[in-house]
Amino acid sequence: MNISNQIRRRLCAFQKNEITEHHIYQRLAAHTKCPENRKVLEGIAGDELRHYNEWKSYTQKDVEPSRLKIQWYYLISRIFGLTFGVKLMERGEESAQVMYNVIATEIPQAKNIADDESNHEDSLLQMLDEERLRYTGSMVLGLNDALVELTGALAGFTLALQDTRLVALTGSITGFAAAFSMAASEYLSTKSEESDKKPLKAALYTGTAYVLTVIVLILPYLLLANPFVCLGCTLLSAIFIIAIFNFYIAVAKGLNFKNRFFEMAGLSLGIALLSFFIGYLLRMFIGVEI
Repeated sequence: MNISNQIRRRLCAFQKNEITEHHIYQRLAAHTKCPENRKVLEGIAGDELRHYNEWKSYTQKDVEPSRLKIQWYYLISRIFGLTFGVKLMERGEESAQVMYNVIATEIPQAKNIADDESNHEDSLLQMLDEERLRYTGSMVLGLNDALVELTGALAGFTLALQDTRLVALTGSITGFAAAFSMAASEYLSTKSEESDKKPLKAALYTGTAYVLTVIVLILPYLLLANPFVCLGCTLLSAIFIIAIFNFYIAVAKGLNFKNRFFEMAGLSLGIALLSFFIGYLLRMFIGVEI
C-alpha cells in the first residue's frame, strides 16, 4: 500500500510505542507473583506485539523499542505498584487517539485498530487485582485524619506555645497517640465488616499512613527556629502530600484528581486556620506565657 512519508513516520512512532509497551508488560509479567495478574499482563503484551505487526504491515519496517522507557515504567511499577505503573503508562498515550483520526484519512483500518486496542486493554486492566488498592480506604483514613487533625493541632500549638521544640513535642505526642488510636479503630471496624480485607493489614495500612504523615508534618519544627515559618512549611508539606496521594489514587483507580485534591486540601487548611484562631483566643483569655 502506498502511503505518504508523513504517515509512514507516524506509523513508525506507533510501532515504537507498541513494541516498547510489549516489552514493559512482558517484563512486569515475568516479575509478578500473582498468577491472575501475570495472565492479564501476558495477554496485553501479546496484544501490543500484534498491534506492532499490524502497523509493520504498512511500513514494512522493523522499529527498536525505547530501552529508557522500558526501564522507567518497570521501575515506577515496582516502587508504586503494578496498577499505578501500567495505568500511568496508558494515560500518557491518550494523545495518540488524535493521531489515529488523522491517519484514518489514508488508512481507514487505523481507527478500528486503535479502538480495538483501547477497548481490549481497558477491559484487561480492570482485571488487575493488587493488594494495596484493596486497602486504599484504610490509607485514605490514616492520611486524611492525620492531615486534618494534625495540621489543625500544630496551627493551634504554634500560636499558643510559640516554641518549636514544645510544638514538636506536643505535636508528636498527639500525632502518635492518634495513629495508634486510628489503627485500633480500623482493626475493629474491618473485623466487623463482611469483606475480603484482613483486619490486621487494614490497621497496619491506616497506622503507617498516619505515622508517616505525622513525621513529615512535624519535621519543620525540628529543623527550623521560627515557629511561624515552621507552620508555613508544614502547611506546604500537607498540600504536597495531598497532591501526591490524590494523583496516585486518581491514576490507579481512574478517579477525578482535581475534585479530590481541592476537597481534601480545603478541609485540612480550613481546620488549620480555625485551630490557629482558637489557639490565639485561648492564649489571650487564659493568659499563658511561655
